[in-house]
Amino acid sequence: MTLPAFDETIHNPVRLRICAMLAGLDVAGFPVIRGVLGVSDSVLSKHLAMLEAAGYVKLSKATSKGRLRTSVSLTPTGRAAYFAHVAELRRIVDQAPQALE
Repeated sequence: MTLPAFDETIHNPVRLRICAMLAGLDVAGFPVIRGVLGVSDSVLSKHLAMLEAAGYVKLSKATSKGRLRTSVSLTPTGRAAYFAHVAELRRIVDQAPQALE
């Protein structure tokens, strides 16, 4: 069981979507993530750098047909932080009083 824990690094909408996407995959290419999120290269690079600095993602670079390819994977630390953050969001929502109609 994952203990709920709010994570400021993951909470940003772009970084949350990156983690959510990677949680269901072993690895994803930079262009695939960029396309799914609909963000520019610079925006994605900035958010991936923040996740990498926190130890949440691993970036791997390889050359294929003369082009540099970047692939991204969620680290075990990142996976644990993501699921703890999701558990905390669920806990917050579940404790909120229901709106009266």
